[in-house]
Amino acid sequence: MVATLGKTCAALLLALLTTSLTTSLTVAPAAADPRHSYGEPLVIAHRGASGYRPEHTLEAYRLAIQMGADYIEPDLVSTKDGVLVARHENFLDDTTDVAQHPEFADRRTTKTIDGEPVTGWFSEDFTLAELKTLRAKERLPLVRPANTQYDGQFEVPTLDEVLALVKTEQRHTGRRIGVYPETKHPSYFSSIGLPMERPLLASLRRHGMDRPGSKVFLQSFETTNLRQLNAMTRLPIIQLLDASGAPWDLESTGDPRTYSDLTTRRELRRIARYADGIGPHKDLVLPRDEAGNLTDPSTLVRDAHRKGLVVHVFTLRIENQFMANDFRVGEDPNAPGNLSAEIQAFLDAGIDGLFTDNPDVAVSAHEDWQLHQEQPAA
Repeated sequence: MVATLGKTCAALLLALLTTSLTTSLTVAPAAADPRHSYGEPLVIAHRGASGYRPEHTLEAYRLAIQMGADYIEPDLVSTKDGVLVARHENFLDDTTDVAQHPEFADRRTTKTIDGEPVTGWFSEDFTLAELKTLRAKERLPLVRPANTQYDGQFEVPTLDEVLALVKTEQRHTGRRIGVYPETKHPSYFSSIGLPMERPLLASLRRHGMDRPGSKVFLQSFETTNLRQLNAMTRLPIIQLLDASGAPWDLESTGDPRTYSDLTTRRELRRIARYADGIGPHKDLVLPRDEAGNLTDPSTLVRDAHRKGLVVHVFTLRIENQFMANDFRVGEDPNAPGNLSAEIQAFLDAGIDGLFTDNPDVAVSAHEDWQLHQEQPAA
């Protein structure tokens, strides 16, 4: 009897252990595939729908949203009075009519920005009120002459105005729209007493976009300010990686690491300590040979995913001159190439998102790509 009870107890104990182990294996969540950490591959409107309107204007952002972009991207610089505004650079000559304002002629100067001398007008020498008297213009008039018809029509928007636009368009469209701000030259702005991190987070907070789960990514080509932001917010952070050169904050302090170095597995592991993803130049994912033809994909997407990092490539543009030979159509460098095919090639490479000047083409190409993925194999 005692022996029987002992066997029964042992059997029950074994059953409980087995059940417990099976339950734990069933309930415990599997490691998330980092490619799907933020859902389907994202279409990020690079400076708005900048293939169709002058970049970094409310009209460019609004059009991008109407075209179905998941996120809009404002590059941020600071005014003299510490207001963040959307410009590709603090250098205003290429994107505004500042040269046509005689009242600001004496503001033209030469500065050293990220180690390079630059002559012109700069955002940090203007108050917001003064900057609001300027009007935006097309940055690439020879490439996109159709966009020049809008020169002089639009203001330089503040980050707060961009965020307000997003909230308004969310109500109109009934869908959530993401914002993907980039801090431009953060070390430089800190050096002149205009650090960008707190104003950026304060604007997001005012618009209720600073919480975990908000559709916001924070990005920069530098590393120091991203580490600072990582300590200040739980919003996801993206380390941008150019095809050449090095982050200025590293170069200026004697750190020898280049962007190429940051793509190694060792450095990706370091990036994963403060960032949630990388934003590589597209040539780092699908390299080209010296003739401009595509070669085999690099291992960057796979290596980043293994470190839990998402990959958002930049920048896919419709004009031939910005593409590998594989996607060009005709000889005119400013004529449209096969952007849809290029986008699908990057989606096939496993990226999690892409920056594009032509969000309408990207949305359509992404939909076609998804339909192809869902079709059963023959």
